Formats: sequence, structure tokens, C-alpha cells
Amino acid sequence: MLDGLAKLEPLLHRAKVLNMNALAITDHGGMYGAIDFYRLAKKSEIKPIIGAEMYVATGSRFDRNPSDKIHHLTVLSKNEIGYRNLVKLVTASNLEGYYKRPRVDRQILEKYSEGLVVLSGCPSGEVPWLIAQGREDEALETASWYKDIFESYFLEIMNHAGIPELPDINKGLLELNKKTNIPIVGTNDSHYILQSHSVNHDVLLCIQTNTKVDDPNRMRFEDNTYHLKSHEEMLELFSEIPQAITNTELIAEMCDLNLDFSQARLPEFPVPDGMTSDDYLAQICLERFQKLIHSPSETYKKRLEYELEVIKQTRFAEYFLVVWDIAKFVRKNDIFFTVRGSAAASLVLYCLGVTDVDPMPFSLVFERFLNIERKEMPDIDMDFQDDRRQEVINYCAQRYGREHVAHIITFGTFGARQSVRDAGRALGIPLANVDNVAKMIPEKLNIDLETSLKESDSLNDIYNSDNSVKKLIDTAKELEGVTRHKSLHAAGVVISKEPLDEVVPLEFTSRGDNQGAVMTQYAMAPIADLGLLKMDFLGLVNLTVLADSFKLIESNHGVKLTLDNIPLNDKSTFDLLGKGETVGIFQLESAGMTRHIKELKPNTINDIAAMIALFRPGPMDHIETFINAKHGRKEVTFIHSGLKDILQETYGVIVYQDQVLHIVREFAGYSLGEADIVRKAMGKKVPEIMAEEKDKFMKGALNKGYSNDLAEAVFTLIEPFAGYAFNKAHSVSYALVSYWTAYLKSNYPEEYMAAFMNSYIDKKDRLISAIADCRRMGIDILPPNINKSDIRFSIENIDNKKSIRFGLAGIKNVGSEALKPMLNSRNAYGEFSSIEDFCKNSDFANLNKKAVESIIMAGGFDDFGDRGALFESSTKIISLGQNEQYLRNSNQTSMFDLLGDSSDSSLTAIELPLINTNDHQKRIWEVEMMGISLSSTNHLSNILSVLNEEIVVMVSQLDATQTSKNISVAGQVSTIIDRSTRDGRPFKIVTLEMLDGSLELVVWEDALGKTTSLWEPGRLLTITGLLRDRSGESTINVKTAKELNLKDMLDTNNTPNDEITNQVTRSISEETTDKNSKSDLSTSNGTSKKKLILHIKESGNISEDQILIDDIKTALLNSLGNDDVGLEIETDSTLIIMDWQPVKVQVTQDLEDELNQILGNYGKVSIQSLMF
Repeated sequence: MLDGLAKLEPLLHRAKVLNMNALAITDHGGMYGAIDFYRLAKKSEIKPIIGAEMYVATGSRFDRNPSDKIHHLTVLSKNEIGYRNLVKLVTASNLEGYYKRPRVDRQILEKYSEGLVVLSGCPSGEVPWLIAQGREDEALETASWYKDIFESYFLEIMNHAGIPELPDINKGLLELNKKTNIPIVGTNDSHYILQSHSVNHDVLLCIQTNTKVDDPNRMRFEDNTYHLKSHEEMLELFSEIPQAITNTELIAEMCDLNLDFSQARLPEFPVPDGMTSDDYLAQICLERFQKLIHSPSETYKKRLEYELEVIKQTRFAEYFLVVWDIAKFVRKNDIFFTVRGSAAASLVLYCLGVTDVDPMPFSLVFERFLNIERKEMPDIDMDFQDDRRQEVINYCAQRYGREHVAHIITFGTFGARQSVRDAGRALGIPLANVDNVAKMIPEKLNIDLETSLKESDSLNDIYNSDNSVKKLIDTAKELEGVTRHKSLHAAGVVISKEPLDEVVPLEFTSRGDNQGAVMTQYAMAPIADLGLLKMDFLGLVNLTVLADSFKLIESNHGVKLTLDNIPLNDKSTFDLLGKGETVGIFQLESAGMTRHIKELKPNTINDIAAMIALFRPGPMDHIETFINAKHGRKEVTFIHSGLKDILQETYGVIVYQDQVLHIVREFAGYSLGEADIVRKAMGKKVPEIMAEEKDKFMKGALNKGYSNDLAEAVFTLIEPFAGYAFNKAHSVSYALVSYWTAYLKSNYPEEYMAAFMNSYIDKKDRLISAIADCRRMGIDILPPNINKSDIRFSIENIDNKKSIRFGLAGIKNVGSEALKPMLNSRNAYGEFSSIEDFCKNSDFANLNKKAVESIIMAGGFDDFGDRGALFESSTKIISLGQNEQYLRNSNQTSMFDLLGDSSDSSLTAIELPLINTNDHQKRIWEVEMMGISLSSTNHLSNILSVLNEEIVVMVSQLDATQTSKNISVAGQVSTIIDRSTRDGRPFKIVTLEMLDGSLELVVWEDALGKTTSLWEPGRLLTITGLLRDRSGESTINVKTAKELNLKDMLDTNNTPNDEITNQVTRSISEETTDKNSKSDLSTSNGTSKKKLILHIKESGNISEDQILIDDIKTALLNSLGNDDVGLEIETDSTLIIMDWQPVKVQVTQDLEDELNQILGNYGKVSIQSLMF
């Protein structure tokens, strides 16, 4: 990757122009593009030759010697046997031989030598390299070995001017040819199509090596001859060795690979003796059908019979049985799942338990999923709760054999913006300039640069006026569509009948993991082409939320819910949606969708499904019509009565692909299967195809007796929708998930929101939104507490009111695994009474200093003292905890044991500095650690509630009618991002926390100059600015901002609510408290109080330590008074600082001298004054 610039279609087109009748593909160390290349070559009537440029280890492929040389070898498959052996070699090189490169060795080359043509390789090949080293005898021996092993072995010569050793290599190869009669073949290393592409290929190499084109020391190709040469150019290049060219034709004739794309390589599913797969599938369906459908109508019975017959004719029974088996495992193990796409249109899959959607009430079209005319393997895409997806994959591997199951690869290509940014970096253009150009590219999915130049006037203007930009864009155009990287497909899994390494090349999903997961080198489409069963197993977080909610509901309410027993007509659920309370609701929580759902006020699953289908570019234009028609504000009309039955449920708007199929069948006489083929063809928007399909439709409509004008009108109606109408089965499936999540939020809000926040515990933006929504619903979010919090969010019942406790893992820098030992010790020991008790009895060795400090900053240790004081003492806390852990683990007698009962609580005291952390600092820390301030939640609510009604304090108060108008809002600054405009002017993007969520503010340069000092996390501000709508999300362009003056607010606001006033006043006084205020520690008689500090070193000798402690106790008991005693005990591993609280003495010079004499070389005494 990032080495070959050629794209397949242009490459094959060029080969056709050059009258070539065969072309070979040899990816480095892999076969990634083999099937795509094969199919396109066949389509272009060019013989495809599949091969690989392999890497060969000097010794064994299992060796990992960094000094071993790795050589290249060109390997081509002659036939099907050769293809299978090539797949075996490439797979072994990746799974067994990967070290720097995927390597084979002689042992495995010999094992899989049949059906292959082998060339000695480029100058990095073993034979050429030995010749270049002057080791002709070894080169002869190596070439002879290859000749003996491979029936077709050739010495490969090249002619590139930029390789100084190449003439000597070619000379040596010709001499070997004379000695051994191994034939010579001339090749040309091809990395791009046209010679003029060499400049852009050089840019690609710079992207690969992260260098710039003007770097003199970088890797480069020294000449521009690495293009696809014509036959004439190759003849001229090897004019003195004509056989080198004729042998290329010989090799092309040898290679005649015919891949079978008609064979279904489905895994064999065991069926009872005497039954076929079709029989067994029918038996299972009929048994389940009788249980699921009570008193089924003839329509139901005929639909099931019809589907089973189609499955039989298309020979996909085993596919359905495999999916049934997976669904059975999933249900048995209580893994939540659903299906995506058209699979929910199948009554067979409903009977098998693969989908929870009965297609009949929703009028779902089976032919959209599977039909005889199309005869393609249908997609049964399954979504699982994301935290248990791997269990399903593991089951498939165990059920069908690990060598039969793998993940599927995916490839990323250069898009418009990426190509501009990468090209700019390689060309050495300043980043700001490149960024400026990239931002001019329109925000459209899959837009290319050519289209961007047409649609963006600013981009077109700068392209035509600035030569450097023109060069940048032209270079980027050549990169567009080139493969940039490979990665693991998010959902793709393949299951095969035979071992996968007999069909597709494999590699590890991550390097260096010999026991790791394996993925194919072919992407989804080639996998399907080869007849393999590709499954789409997607992890869906919302299903995890549902599963966790059910557990919490059962635990808190004793109700065992299932998805089946959730009523689909719950009024409170639809009321929740109608009010736009969609935070945390699957598919419905964006601002734009929320606005439409609120206007729609759905009262059926069909309403939700239709909105999911409509809320996309294209159909979105019809949302207003749909909503107005539903509420009777717009009359529903049809251009012909034949459309009424088809479009009635969607108020005359074409929403679904299924409706397009029904219209084509009704008006042009197509079968539903034929109609689906038409829909798919029309969706490609190719003018020639559109014209052809229109002609067919018009003829069909006229044959059915419709007028030409009506046929024209109906085709015009369906034409745009054929491309972007939605799959109804998919909409209904996802609408059910949306409804389920809304039902739980409406009926079990605490459980649902806790589960939701747990699933997004590491995504601060989602947590902030959810916490704000909890506040709106009246659910208290309790701050983290080391004695109360679990790893995840949990529910606490306080005075018969359920609240949600913040989970410790939701705090920045705190990991779930590190928390487990600490929580286990808390569960065993009980709640901690003090910070010393925590250090002594908690196993928090896995929590590093940063994690402990983060919990402190978030308020997790507030029960034990002031937050700032604890933060300042974090080193002591860690030190004491480590020492206690060490003592527990070592079972050694220590000086602490020798102190006896007096040390039980007092000895482990940590002296906290006298600090009073104000609320502002707490808010700053909480926003940093949790994304939101919880300690000030009540303050924020109380403060904002006394503002003027004209000031907006909730995001939900903003609506579309206010767009482009000046409004005033109030809230608390949460996060701030500094940015610059294209011409370098500063601006800020600010997140403002309001009562029910977050609002994005943009502070441009003019406003920023007047308000710079205000933009700090934790500040309470009122802002006036212009409301904007960006893709359905509200933002405000700030004009003015000012800090809330709380005292003035209370003076001028005549609120009757004394409690609010008192709370706000308290918050003001807390804000103004001096962070560093100290208590008066003088004694009552005005004399200075002192503290005696004993620094003692453990000797390691228990008897000596016991004598020392006894002498110290005697001396202290003889000098009783009111002064404190502190201990600093130095062990082998740490220094422990603590108070010896029960002991009070009168500090005198005599006592100090006596103690120094007792301690001798084992310590010292110091006196500290406590008068500050």
C-alpha cells in the first residue's frame, strides 16, 4: 500500500488500448486486489493472471533473526491448483512467517509448488542479489534448486536506468541461462500506468515514508520507467534478447485460471438422517409457525409456503439453518440482538427466531430480501449487544472450526480532503495553506475533487488563480481512489465449508499476535463473489443498554422483562417521544430528528419507522408533507386511485423501496422480483440504464391499459425515490429498537439512564447530555464517592427516592480493571471511615498517583477532608497505602506492631494541610475529570431559575423559529477549544452547560476581543448572539457575553422563593471564600502550640526495635501535656508520616535531649510550631 498508484479500471483500460491480451497482478506479500482484478480483466476481455511478489526468508520462515536477508520472488498461478497453492503460501507467509514482512521459505515453497510459475524476481530476488554480491556459485546453486522444485521457473531480467547494479545482474542472469537452460523472461516493474504519472507516484512514496519531495535523503525511484510499457517499448528494451519477450507470451499461455463464482461454499449444517436441508428447514419453520401464529389465515400459510419454495429453488436452505443456529445460541445465552436490512421481511426468519419482526402486519416485501430472479445470496445482517459480540464469533469458530471462520478486511482509499492534505504535506506546502484549501471542499459524502471544483466557487477561484493550489489539486486528483490503508471491517465475518486458506488468503488482524484473530485479504464483495457465507455481525451499543436495563429493572423492581412482552401501544412512551424527550433514544436523539419527532407526535411503530426512513438527504424534503398530512393539515392526494392502497400508510409520500416495487408491479405488470431488479438498476442513476428501464415501464403500463400520460407521471413520481427510498424492513427493525429504548426511558427512567450512561462511560459528550437529561427528569446524579460508587453508574435508593451514583470509571485517568481490587476490599471490609482507614484496609495498589488524584479532584474522597488538602497530600496517601500493602503481603512484624494498641487508629493519621477549596476550583476540577460539574448542579439550577424569563436556560427552549435571530442564553462554561480561521484569525468554540444539555457557542474575533477574560471552564455567563442551525444542531455566534453577578441578581430579582435565595446566597459566599484560609490554632492562653516529631528508622531487628519503642514511651509518659506527637517511620521501602494522637506531651528542651539520646543513630527529634 502507498506504493502502487495504478487503479484497476484505468490500468485495464490502458492495457486494452495497448492491445494486450493478458495482464498479471502481483501485490507485495499479498493478494488483496486479486478477485477485483480478475473480474474486471474478464469484463475487459483481458486474461487475468493472479500472482504475488512474495518475500522469501534466508533460512526458516519461523526464524526471527534481524540480520537475515529477505528476498523477493515473483509467483504466478497457472490454474486452479496453482491458485489454491498461492493462497496457501500467502496465508502461511502471514500467519507463520511474518517478521518485518510476510515470508515463505524453501520448505513451504516445495510443499506448495504445483501449478505455479516462478520468476527469480527483481534485483532484490535471491538469485539477482547473489550475482550482485559476486557470489555466482551460490546463485547457480539457488537457481538450480528453484528449477528442480518448480516445473516452470524463469530468470527475470529488467532494464531500469536508475539501478546501477542492474547491468551486472542481467549479465549474470544471461550466463546462468547458458549454463542451466533456465529460460529468460523480460519484465518491467510497474507502479503506475503512464510515464507522466511518475511525478505523482513520487508524491505517493513521500506519503508512505512521511517525507517531502525536496528531501534529498529520502527513498525514491531514480528514473521514470516504472509504468505499463507497450509491447513495442518492451521489444525495444530487450532488442538483443528477443526470447525474453516471447517468453512473456509463453507464460501468458501457461496461465489459464478459471475461478468458479457460481459455487456456494456454505458451511455444511448437520441435519437428521434421511432429511435434506430443505426438509429440515421446513420442519423447524412449521413447528415454530404453529406456536407463533395462532389461528393463521390462508395468507399467512401461503406466504410461508412461498418463502420456503423460493429458498429451495435458490439453494440457500443451509444458509438459513446456519443463521438459525446462531440465533438459537444467542437467545439461549440471553444476548440481545436484532437484524438490519431486508431480512426482517422474511416470515421464515421470523419463525426461526432470527428476527422479532412479523413481516405480515407491516406488509414487508419478501422479494426485497430474496427472489428467484436475482438469485443472489441475501444478506442477513445481525446486530448484537456490543459487549457480547465476540461471544457469537467465538461460537461460530467453535461450531464450524476455527480454520473455517475469519474476520473480513476493508480498505480505505484517498478521499477528496485526505488526498489534498496528504499531497500538501508531501509537496511541502504550509499546513495552514493546505488546510484552507481542504476546508473549501463541500461537506458531502464521497464527493470528489472534480465535483468540488464545480460546486465550490471559492475552490474553483483559487484553483484558477494560484499555481501552487492548482498543482496541489491536480496532484491530489491522481491520488483520489488509490488504496491508502487496510483495516478490520467493523462487522464482517466469513464462515466457509472448506478451510478458508484453500479459498482466500489470510492474515492476522494485528501484527505480532500469533494467537490473534485472523482476517481475509479479500474485502466483502470478493468474499461474496466466491460464494462464501459473509455475515455482518455488528456490535450495537443500544442493545447493550437494553440488556443492562433489564438486569437493573429485575434487581430493583423484581420484574423480568423480555422484548416480547413490551407492549407496543404504551401511551407514556409515545407521549415521551411527542414531547421531544429523545436523549438516549436509538436513532431519534439528534436535534433535527428530535424536532421532527416532536412535530410528528408518533402513535404507532409505523410512524417511527417512517421517520427513520425519511430523515436522510433526499427524503428529508418530504418530512413536512408527511407530518402535515398525518395531522390533517394537508390533504392526501394520489395521481391515480391505484396508488392509494400502496401509499395510504405514508400519507401519499413514497417512503420505502417496497412501495416502489408495488407501484412497478401495479402499473407495469412486473413481478416483485423483477421490480426489485428494476429498483436496484434505477438506484445507480446511470442515464442509459434509466432510459432503458423507463422504456420497459412505459411498455408495461401501456400493455396494462394505462394512458401514456399517466405512465409518464407515475414513472416521474418513482424515479427519484428508486435511488433513495428506504428499506422498510430495516426501518421497522430499527423502529422497534427505538421504541424499546423509549419505553424503558418512560417507564423505568432511573434504570434506563444508568444503563445508558454505563454504555457511554468513556464518552464525555454523551455523559454530559445524559446527566443534563436526568436533571430535567428530576433524577439526582450523585457525585462519585469512594464508599458508595461502583465501577459503573449505579442506582441508590435514598428516602424512597432513586438516584444515580456516578461511577468511578467515568472519571478521567481511572481504569475499570485498576478499581476492582479496591472495590473487592471495600466489599469485604466495609465502608472506610477516614483516609487513613482507606490506606490501611483498601487494596488500591493498581491505582497510580494520577488515578488517585483524579478521584480526589472529582470529589470521590470528599467524605475524608477538603478536596484541595487531599490533593496536596496525594503522595502521602499513595506512600501509606503502598506500605500497608507491603506489610499485608509480607506478613512481617513491623514497628507498627510494636507500638501496640495505641497505634490502632492514631499511628496511620495523615496530617492534611488546612485548605478550604472553593466551589469555583471544584467546578474546574470536576469538568476536567468528568466533563461536567456535579457538586454545583443544584447551584446552577437554583441560580438560573431566578433569571429573567427572556433569558433561555434550557436547550429544549430553542427551536427552528428562532434561527438567524438574536437570543440570550445563560449557563456554565464547560469546555473551550481554540481555533484559527483560514487567514489565521483566532476564535473559540465553547460548550455551554444549560439545565437540560449542552449548547455550542462560536466566539469570533470581534466578540473575542471584548470577552477574552470570560472564557474559562466553570464560569456562569449570559450570552447574546445569533442562533444558527448546523445540520440540525443549534449553535450561537456570540456577540456579547458577561459574567452573572449573583449579588446583583438577588438584589434586583424579587423572587418569593426564600430557599432558592438562601441557596444562591450560600453559593456566593462559598465562591468568595479564600482558598488558602487557615484556622486559628493558638491555644486558649495565647501561647504557641507545638508538635514533637519523632523520625525513627526501622533497624530490621525486632528485639532492638522493641527496646527503642519502650524507652520512647517511657520518656513521653514522663512529660505529659497538651502538645501533639507526630511520627515519621522510615522502612526499607517508604517513609510513613502520621500522628500519634492519644499521646499529648509538654515539649521541653529536656525532653528533646532525652529522646535524641534514646534514638541515637536510629532517628532524630524535631519541634514544629503550630502557630501560623
